[in-house]
Parts: sequence; C-alpha cells; structure tokens
Amino acid sequence: MAKAEVRNGRDVVEVILEDHRRMEELFRRMRSVEADRAAALEEFAALLVAHGEAEETEVYGALKRFRGVDNDEVDHGSEEHAEGNEALLALLEVKDVGSEEWDDRLEDLVKAVSHHVDEEERTILNGARENVPDERRAELGDAFQGVRAKQLASDCGRLEHVRELVHR
Repeated sequence: MAKAEVRNGRDVVEVILEDHRRMEELFRRMRSVEADRAAALEEFAALLVAHGEAEETEVYGALKRFRGVDNDEVDHGSEEHAEGNEALLALLEVKDVGSEEWDDRLEDLVKAVSHHVDEEERTILNGARENVPDERRAELGDAFQGVRAKQLASDCGRLEHVRELVHR
C-alpha cells in the first residue's frame, strides 16, 4: 500500500510530479522478473486511483478558474483517468502475474498512464506553475493530499472498487 503521508503547504504541482515518478518506479518493478510484481501492482493500483480521484475532486476544477490553464486539457485529463482505470482493471483481472497476458495488459496500462502523465505535465501542470499563485498551489496541495490519503486508507485499489469506477 502506498504511503498516505500528508505534509501541509506543499505545491500541488510538486506533489503530483512525485506521484508520477513513483508510478514510473512501480512500472519498472512490475516489469522486473526479480521484483514482487503483485505487490508493485497492488501499490500502483491504490496510488493511481487515489491520485486520479484527488486530481478530479480537488485540483482540476480549481485550475479551470485560472487564465493560462487549458480547460480542454483539464477535461481531457479526466477522460484519460477513465482510460487508465480501464487498463488497470484489465490488468487486475489477470490471474497469472508474469504471464504473457499479464505482460500485454501491463504494457497497455503503461502506455495509457505514460501518455496521460506526459500530457498533464506539459499542459496542465506547466500552466498551473506559471499562472496559479504559490499560495493557491499550496492550498491545492493540501486538499489533494487529504483526498489522496483518504482514498489510500479506504483500499481504493482493490479489484472490486476499480471495477465500480470503470462501470460508473
């Protein structure tokens, strides 16, 4: 399970970027035959769901109020969260970790999430860094971390919950 540490006053952009780097590290572990791939997937699933929910409930709507933040990209980010959740569900449903099917679905997940991370960092987060005051980014960082922590505490990455998210 991912850590749910909340440190107040942190820039939301930096917190989101840290999550992105953690997801990339977990992808490396899920690809490694020497790692505990199932444990890496469990941590990744929780982090992906908690991160997406926190962005959508606390960050995306707030960023749309600032000039210089691309509202279409913010809306597109939510669509990409849904695509990532679908790819996550497909991987979680594979019984044999490390099978060819598991590897194929892992690569689908990596592709979906990496595409989203790249776009979000280039458009939404750069726009936020340049156009949202430091104090507001810190407030959003606190709100983001609070929702993420609650999600993580609720075991949000479990198969049944991801299935509910996808079928909403």
